[in-house]
Amino acid sequence: MVSHHDDIVTRMKNVEMIELGPHRIKPWYFAPYPQTLYYDTDPFLFYVMTVFDHRGFHIVGYFSKEKESTEDYNVACILTLPPFQRKGYGKLLIEFSYELSKFEGKTGSPEKPLSDLGLLSYRSYWAQTILEILLSIKPVGENEKPQITINEICELTSIKKEDVISTLQNLNLINYYKGQYIITLSKEIIQQHYGAMQSRKIRIDFKSLHWTPKDWGKRAKW
Repeated sequence: MVSHHDDIVTRMKNVEMIELGPHRIKPWYFAPYPQTLYYDTDPFLFYVMTVFDHRGFHIVGYFSKEKESTEDYNVACILTLPPFQRKGYGKLLIEFSYELSKFEGKTGSPEKPLSDLGLLSYRSYWAQTILEILLSIKPVGENEKPQITINEICELTSIKKEDVISTLQNLNLINYYKGQYIITLSKEIIQQHYGAMQSRKIRIDFKSLHWTPKDWGKRAKW
C-alpha cells in the first residue's frame, strides 16, 4: 500500500506514477525485515507504478534510473510484479521512461544486458513507437514520398540511435535503393502494427505529466 501523501507525478484513470527519492526507499530497507542493503540507492531515482481500488494503492511495478548516467541510460532496473504481467503495465513503464527522457531533451536506452523478457518488451515498444512515427509522416509535395532521417526519429521518440537502427533492421524495413538507404513499409507490417496498437489499451498522457528535470550535477551530494 502506498500513502496518498507521497509525491504523485501524474495520474491517469486508476494508474498512478509516484516518484520516490532515496528518502522513501531507505525506510523500507531499515524496516524490521530480513533485508541487507548491498548497493547504495542514493544515486538513483525510483518510479513506482500503482493501481488504485477501494482498498487503496497497490504496487504494480517500478523502474529506477541513475540521476546522472554517463552511458545515457534512462532505466537501470525495471520490474513488473508477476500478478500484473502480460497486462500492458511493463510497456507502460517503458513508455513513461521515454516520456521523462523527452522532458530532459535527451535520447536514452535501458541499461544492458536486458533479460529475455525485457528485450522482447523493449523491442516491441521500439517497433510500435517507431512505426507510429513513420506512419504519421506526410509528404512535403503532392508527388513526393514522406521523408525522415534516423536523427529525426531519435529526436521525436527519445530512443537512442543504435536502438532505432537495430529495430528497423529487425523489422527488415531498411533497403538499399539507387545509391541510398530507404525505409519500406509493407502492408503486412502496417496491419500488424495497427493490430498491436488496438490491443495496447493503456498509454501515457504526456499532457498530464507534471515533472521538471533536476540538474543533479550542481549538487554536492545526493
